[in-house]
Amino acid sequence: MHDSLKELLEHLSLERLEDNLFRGESRDIGSTRVFGGQVLGQSLRAASGTVEPERKAHSLHAYFLRAGDPDAPIVYDVDRARDGRSFSTRRVVAIQHGRPIFNMSASFHVEEAGLEHQLPMPVVPTPEDIGKPKPVSDAVLKEIPEKMRRWITRETPIEFRPVLQLDPINPPKQPPQQYIWMRCRGELPDDPLLHRCLLAYASDFYLIWTAALPHGLSFLKGNVQMASLDHAMWFHREFRMDEWLLYACDSPSSSHSLGLARGMFYDQQGRLVASTAQEGLIRQWD
Repeated sequence: MHDSLKELLEHLSLERLEDNLFRGESRDIGSTRVFGGQVLGQSLRAASGTVEPERKAHSLHAYFLRAGDPDAPIVYDVDRARDGRSFSTRRVVAIQHGRPIFNMSASFHVEEAGLEHQLPMPVVPTPEDIGKPKPVSDAVLKEIPEKMRRWITRETPIEFRPVLQLDPINPPKQPPQQYIWMRCRGELPDDPLLHRCLLAYASDFYLIWTAALPHGLSFLKGNVQMASLDHAMWFHREFRMDEWLLYACDSPSSSHSLGLARGMFYDQQGRLVASTAQEGLIRQWD
């Protein structure tokens, strides 16, 4: 297992302070704020810690309220809103420096048999056909602020292979659609909750950027502000994060500095395992 993945797993393992109170450490990945995917994954872990193991998360709906401090821990306060015969509902508030930075509602379900259908998987090159992305050139790195340079040159715990690799500084205008293969850098335990938390973490990568593709924007230039505002996710079928998943993203609309993006996760057998949606802030300065 890669060291960066070990570190991520440690950050997703929360300290239990009370029955409904948890604490997680923040992880600096080179950005100026806590990465939204970290708070999603840790919140799902906290909520799951108050639910019977046979009840698995099938949906979550979250709002990012304030930028998180990457140098401070986060406390997760879980409200056991409801426990029914088949479903449990939890509400989570993430707190830093005495103020809420994030809240989430999550629903858990006792698995049962039922009707099944799904949209077909897009036809794209395999991750083996794509190969590893080319590293960012030294010439491009010189144009990027130091903090952002760390962001794009770091060794990530999750390997990403975009089907279409764009110029990070001067991307051409593209249709609002992109496909990214992803998997963790190492073998993981057979723990469905861990795989769900890791997918929640990974789902915040690339998603809102899809809404910027038609406009040829680059957040590396320093004249674009992008921030996740909310995030929803649905888990459909079991999956493994140490096996390749295809993240198929599109953006149906952007207006009034707000962009909407949607994503679907497929395994290599073509099964739709999860879906997500997010609205984000996109501001550009001259």
